[in-house]
Amino acid sequence: MAMKREYGAEHPYTPAGIFKIRLPFIHYRWEISECLQAILMCATCLGAIPTMQSVMGVSYEVAWSMVIINGFFYSMHALLGDPVVPGWITPSIPITTAFLTQFGEAGQIDYVRNQHLIALQLEVGIIFLIMGITGMAERIINWIPACLKAGILLGAGIAAIAGEIKDGGRFTLYPLTVGIGALFSYFLLFSAAFKKMMNKYKWAKLLGNFGMLPAIILAVIIGPLSGELPAPNFVLGSIIKIPEFGNIMKEIMCFGPTGFPGVSVFISCIPTAISIYIIAFGDFVSSKALIEEAGEVRQDEKIDFNANRSNLVCALRNIVQSFICPYVPMCGPLWAAVTAAVAERYKKGREQMDSIFSGVGTFRWMTFLCVALVPVASFVQPILPAALSLTLLVQGYVCGRIAVDEMKTAEDKGIACVIATFLYLKGSAWGLAVGIVLYVLVCLGGEEKAK
Repeated sequence: MAMKREYGAEHPYTPAGIFKIRLPFIHYRWEISECLQAILMCATCLGAIPTMQSVMGVSYEVAWSMVIINGFFYSMHALLGDPVVPGWITPSIPITTAFLTQFGEAGQIDYVRNQHLIALQLEVGIIFLIMGITGMAERIINWIPACLKAGILLGAGIAAIAGEIKDGGRFTLYPLTVGIGALFSYFLLFSAAFKKMMNKYKWAKLLGNFGMLPAIILAVIIGPLSGELPAPNFVLGSIIKIPEFGNIMKEIMCFGPTGFPGVSVFISCIPTAISIYIIAFGDFVSSKALIEEAGEVRQDEKIDFNANRSNLVCALRNIVQSFICPYVPMCGPLWAAVTAAVAERYKKGREQMDSIFSGVGTFRWMTFLCVALVPVASFVQPILPAALSLTLLVQGYVCGRIAVDEMKTAEDKGIACVIATFLYLKGSAWGLAVGIVLYVLVCLGGEEKAK
């Protein structure tokens, strides 16, 4: 039986320095709702397979093996005390892809390209490590002005939604599946009318307890009926997919024919690595905002979100995976859409979800198990594009909502809009630079004067 906590206390854990170890069933209970959500939401995790195939030229089986390895490392956050559902550094995928495809031909295995991915992810991991060890991450996230936080969040939200609805985006390819699924997700997660229905009707309460799962199920139905996606298909036979470490070593690992990157490769990756961390920084802002928002509602649990710890866990994931399983989407600190869904159910009270860790921990351990199950992976394979699109559209909504909450003054609103525009059209480095200049020109000195 999971350990119990007193009202207002932090959930039980085993101390390990900055880390706080929590294991399912021992430190926190297993949440059935998050468990069931994970079975279909793992489709988004498996959505990395086409990216790995097209960019790195690996086979479907090898790409699937890499997703399973990455899935295991997802569980490190809840295990080590980070109260969020982690994910990719999603907005960085186009940047990483454009950088890597400069080397060799896309769709084919190229050792030079693979070396650049290894070096790039290792450098990203080292930046996370430096920010976590020095304590700069927590100081920066607390010192950053509201207008910069809002601008980064708003820009990330716009980028997530615009990427889906632009020409060639998944919404244009699967309009009925993605459109109806997204609207249903918004209704279940954020509608005031549905929250009233949940208080009144048992069926609505049951539906709402499953987060995005009903929307994913709806996509499974609409996709084949509309002809936009093939019907799901169970592949029976073997039950568990064992990662193909041998083939990973031959095709992409630095211990195989690929070899370890040289100094010139590391130097060429530095600008891209810095850009990727700047993008990831927005997720730390989102994480802190989501957790604080949930903590204000649930006074029975003290939630400790520490940006330094989150950076260290991300460092662990990126550095280790750069050696054994270099990953194009990178290892980021937050899956905003699912963290928001877990937080919304968490807000409904302790009976619904005992601890924030029981929600995020159950979800991530279960997605790790599900991506390795052959029947589950084969069933969700046809809906991979739609599932990825739905989570990005929800992420965009969440980022936009939190961004507006961060804006306290008229200056915050104006600067945030400018930052978001530059971030979306010119990239994260431009957005951050323009935001800092505008803050100095418009806001600096005004805060002291107001006091």
